[in-house]
Amino acid sequence: MKVICDWKNCKKIGSYKAPIERDNSKKFRLLCLEHIKIFNKNWNYFENMDDQEIEFFIKSDLTWHKSTKNFGSSENFFNILWNNALDDKLNIFKSSNFKEFKKAKVSQTDRDALEVMELNGEIKWEEIHSKFKSLVKKYHPDKNQGNKKFEDKLKKITLAYSQLKKSFCSKTLFLSNNVNLPSLSKTL
Repeated sequence: MKVICDWKNCKKIGSYKAPIERDNSKKFRLLCLEHIKIFNKNWNYFENMDDQEIEFFIKSDLTWHKSTKNFGSSENFFNILWNNALDDKLNIFKSSNFKEFKKAKVSQTDRDALEVMELNGEIKWEEIHSKFKSLVKKYHPDKNQGNKKFEDKLKKITLAYSQLKKSFCSKTLFLSNNVNLPSLSKTL
């Protein structure tokens, strides 16, 4: 079935979509080639918008019109991840067994995680923790104009930190049965 051009008194075939509303791409009318050219020449997306609305539109276009949160916002994904990654509910990192962690054999996965975090194998937990904080600040998307490359790097760093934290917890618990752990029901 062929659709006739939606232009007044036109009998040609309408093959080209022309929006009816500015922000609704699903509502459109079909026009012929001649009339779509006229329509496009006269179309002004910013019609009836003041300067502030136009400026807001252009700025929000940088983030594909999706809301973003600054780094300090409590709703920011990376802030939530950061807070959970740094939370030591079991007090494992403050335990006296920290020194034993260095003596434990470091797995290839842990070595890879240290490499992602730009660290070497002989390192204290406080240094890992400190390096993680500095890398999160350095590669956070809000600090790098939303650059996807930095966001991907930050995800790798966060996964590396999580791996090291998991390894440290398991090795510390394995090395000592005397670790005084608080009840999980109270901390979770």
